[in-house]
Amino acid sequence: RQQKWKSSVSTQARMPPCDFVPEKYESYPYERMQKIREQNIAPSLRTYYRKPLLLHQGHMQWLFDHEGRRYLDLFAGIVTVSVGHCHPKVTMATQKQLARLWHTTNIYMYPAIHEYAEKLTSLFPDPLKVVYLTNSGSEANDLAMFMARVHTRNFDIISLRGGYHGGSPYTLGLTSLTPYKHGVANGFGCTTTMLPDVFRGPWGGSHCRDSPVQTVRKCSCTEGACLAKDQYIEQFKDTLNTSVPKTVAGFIAEPIQGVNGAVQYPRNFLKEAYQLIRERGGLCISDEVQTGFGRTGSHFWGFQTHGVVPDIVTLAKGIGNGFPMAAVVTTEEIASSLAQNLHFNTFGGNPLACVVGAAVLDAIEEDRLQKNSEVVGTYMLLELAKLRDEFEIVGDVRGKGLMIGVEMVTDKDSRRPLPAEEVSQIMEDCKNMGVLIGRGGLYSQTFRIKPPMCITKRDVDFAVEVFRTALQKHVDRAA
Repeated sequence: RQQKWKSSVSTQARMPPCDFVPEKYESYPYERMQKIREQNIAPSLRTYYRKPLLLHQGHMQWLFDHEGRRYLDLFAGIVTVSVGHCHPKVTMATQKQLARLWHTTNIYMYPAIHEYAEKLTSLFPDPLKVVYLTNSGSEANDLAMFMARVHTRNFDIISLRGGYHGGSPYTLGLTSLTPYKHGVANGFGCTTTMLPDVFRGPWGGSHCRDSPVQTVRKCSCTEGACLAKDQYIEQFKDTLNTSVPKTVAGFIAEPIQGVNGAVQYPRNFLKEAYQLIRERGGLCISDEVQTGFGRTGSHFWGFQTHGVVPDIVTLAKGIGNGFPMAAVVTTEEIASSLAQNLHFNTFGGNPLACVVGAAVLDAIEEDRLQKNSEVVGTYMLLELAKLRDEFEIVGDVRGKGLMIGVEMVTDKDSRRPLPAEEVSQIMEDCKNMGVLIGRGGLYSQTFRIKPPMCITKRDVDFAVEVFRTALQKHVDRAA
């Protein structure tokens, strides 16, 4: 039987009902799990919370721990559970395929890879119609870099500061966040450029971004003009004129930065940056690992919100609802450059992955999850914006659909990041009231809210009330 929630923080918030009953936990006791973690699991794999959660089962937007406690999951396994934990449609399709064929590798034809390739590429505008399937986002971005270099016969690739594009030795050169950098040589041929962050950066105003919530910064821009965008484009031109050769291999950007805390650029920035790159013979790569599959609500792909068509698109995370798979989608011309020699992936596009991927696309369509992301995401953004108005430590609320960032500050004037230990305590209090959120940003100062796309307005009301209680508790502690 499911345990009733005993919160260690008093709150008015009532957790929405859920008729799913988890199985009884029957594995090792918590203490033994902790010991194994310490002795046998690499310490670089860190956990959240003072007493890490021991999770046992998941159902749609809910997670259950070993004691049967239920949590509203607002982080979705780091933006990966797109349609819901153990979504019945995806689970059923996977079970059926498990009994039929796990693996042959793509040297043979089998139905799943062809059915999925057709289904996935039909969701892209021309000429993005060719897919190469891989196992992870790092691997997809690795391949995108490789393709850009092979195709253009140029070498240099530009990325935005604060971007996260993977942890493989190749992609670490594009990833521009200190915590992920190790003291080894990487990033040969990779150049970063200023992040057009309209909240924390040198320029920003009150109309810059494509979001229901704008920054608290003021500007005098008139309709259709954006001084901040112009300034950031000047910085981009400066990088092109000083830091790279006259011709480049490409430019990679997330439509909304994920790990850095849902950072959005000024409208039209990407459009102008793409044009500048193409003038120098480079390809434009859109990293849709977090923004893809309807999460932004208004569009299926994040790049569409910027009115651009990239040359290469990388996909992972939500593509498989938690199953390890990823993809690179590009044009026939670029894909054929790679075919001049062998480039082979043993597990990429295996029958299981392709069946999972197809079932995820069906679930997104049948459950109308893109629409849900737009409606529930907009509602949540506007509710969180009320908390920004209420609390001095909530500096910025931003995002689109269910890709949301809440940036914590010591005060709105200085925009100084709230110390990490204080952010941790707020997060801890939310967990103790039954809500799991993520965090990111250069100083670990931003809460990342990117739940399974099936959450409801009722869940949002609960989550926002829990968050308000945690913020109030922080204010009381400080006083």
